[in-house]
Amino acid sequence: MPQLPDVPLDGLYGDLVMEHFRSPRNSAPINDADVEAEEFNPFCGDRAILQLKLDGQGNVSGVSARAEGCSIIQAATSMLSGLLNGKSLPEVEELGERFRDAMKNGADGDEAALGDLLALQVVRQYPVRIKCALLPLTALEEGIKDYRKKSN
Repeated sequence: MPQLPDVPLDGLYGDLVMEHFRSPRNSAPINDADVEAEEFNPFCGDRAILQLKLDGQGNVSGVSARAEGCSIIQAATSMLSGLLNGKSLPEVEELGERFRDAMKNGADGDEAALGDLLALQVVRQYPVRIKCALLPLTALEEGIKDYRKKSN
């Protein structure tokens, strides 16, 4: 059962974060994933688990994303998972760089590619919580790095 949010989430962005928190997307595990990663934050107990299935051209054809912990990590994991299908790994990495930059420096006017992830800008008011929003991305980056090591 989802817990109440631990960061005040008001307005449209807050509603979107809560929607993803209450109804996470892409949570079914992938049995034969090509990319798999799990990241854990021992300080707060947040955990993100991401899996990708790749097609013959190396594009994402399936996504599994699960999170345990606060409302922010659960929403961020769901939001990120919704943007990955059909992208190549370099495109996924570029998306990740844009998201990380937006969380650290604020989104500029040309961040439509971030989709629902833009709603997490509300978290920037609480710098210690930015790590919660970025943990699924860190898992994804580590998973891609491990996949490339195994593939070479």
